Amino acid sequence: MAIYRETDFREAADTTTGQEQKLQALLLYLSGHSPFYRELFAKHDIDISEIKTLSDLSLVPTTSKDDLQKRNDDFLCVPHEKVVEYTSTSGTLGSPVTIALTGNDLDRLAFNEYNSFLCADGSANDIYQLMLTLDRQFMAGIAYYTGIRKLGAGIIRLGPGVPSLQLETIQRLKPTAIVAVPSFILKLIQFAKEAGINVNDTSVKKAICIGENIRNTDFSLNILGKKITEAWDIKLYSTYASTEMQTAFTECAEGRGGHYQPELLIVELLDENDRQVGPGMPGEVTITTLGVEGMPLLRYKTGDICMYDDEPCACGKTSLRLSPIMGRKKQMIKFKGTTLYPPALFDLLTEREEILDFVIEVYSNEIGLDQVLLHLLPIEESEECDHRIRAYLQARLRVSPHIKYLNAEEMQKKQFVETSRKPIKFIDRRA
Repeated sequence: MAIYRETDFREAADTTTGQEQKLQALLLYLSGHSPFYRELFAKHDIDISEIKTLSDLSLVPTTSKDDLQKRNDDFLCVPHEKVVEYTSTSGTLGSPVTIALTGNDLDRLAFNEYNSFLCADGSANDIYQLMLTLDRQFMAGIAYYTGIRKLGAGIIRLGPGVPSLQLETIQRLKPTAIVAVPSFILKLIQFAKEAGINVNDTSVKKAICIGENIRNTDFSLNILGKKITEAWDIKLYSTYASTEMQTAFTECAEGRGGHYQPELLIVELLDENDRQVGPGMPGEVTITTLGVEGMPLLRYKTGDICMYDDEPCACGKTSLRLSPIMGRKKQMIKFKGTTLYPPALFDLLTEREEILDFVIEVYSNEIGLDQVLLHLLPIEESEECDHRIRAYLQARLRVSPHIKYLNAEEMQKKQFVETSRKPIKFIDRRA
């Protein structure tokens, strides 16, 4: 297989022909090197020579997260001595999956984030403060770091948490941008307020937001995004990616969805019958990686539900853009006749000033029905505060979830377990 070459991808960018050439090379590579896909092709009697166009992809069965979890090693296409980096998924939807990368894959990953930071108005003149972990097999950390290096910008590797240290470093080293989970940016703003620091007097002018939605599906800022920008006059850029796809969808200054990188990925949004949905319709993000050498994936269903817009962007890019994640297929909650996705609950809980922080826990009752328990850090412990919270949830959800109030120390322990790489906001204990 013709592996990642930056000049090759640049020449093929934004062309269907380039994608189809890469697809045919990928199919040959998988049939020769992937135990899993070689078996899949044989089982379904697939002649890969007949798959020439993007529309022909529908002839190939999709691959699921379950496949990757159960047969992780069978996706590896190179000898172990060629692997230079082992990363893993967070395990949000089950046991973690290992994704092995070669040196070429790391170069491709850096190119992907270089494109992403350029899209988010980055330049060599910027200094980025990374408020995330670079250890614990976290692919995003190494991706951001190598992408920024390729951009030629400055990097401050500070890690997650500790608002006091983050602010002291901002004041001392004067970064122009931060890369952080949006809910942590809110904590940073609150700490600065309590410490008498005006965040608008700092050098930070933009934030690359990871791991959480800052927009609604119509691309307007959601409650979290509004709370940040009302307190801190900075430009927010949302980004969506996963370890398995080794590629990111990043917003430009227009803030109208994450831009697709067709030179690195083929993306489909599929309905329940694995048919491509139209623009503005929800579908499961399904990806085929291009140029990946270690563990390439073919028609892999991510479990994330999004919509797409294929109209040209005002920034000049013509490739499609993805909406914020509407929810994850396996995280859908059926509670007392109401269908809920965690992102919608996040918005509701973030909106209330009585609620300083939260963790949503879902479990099955004795007859197998979904139950919702909200672990909340209230602004004060009083009957009046409790009444306001419960009345609000009843009015907005039309159902009453169970509530357990925690203090700040208990909430910290609940959100940051020993193995977590980012704050845990959703716990799924269903069978």
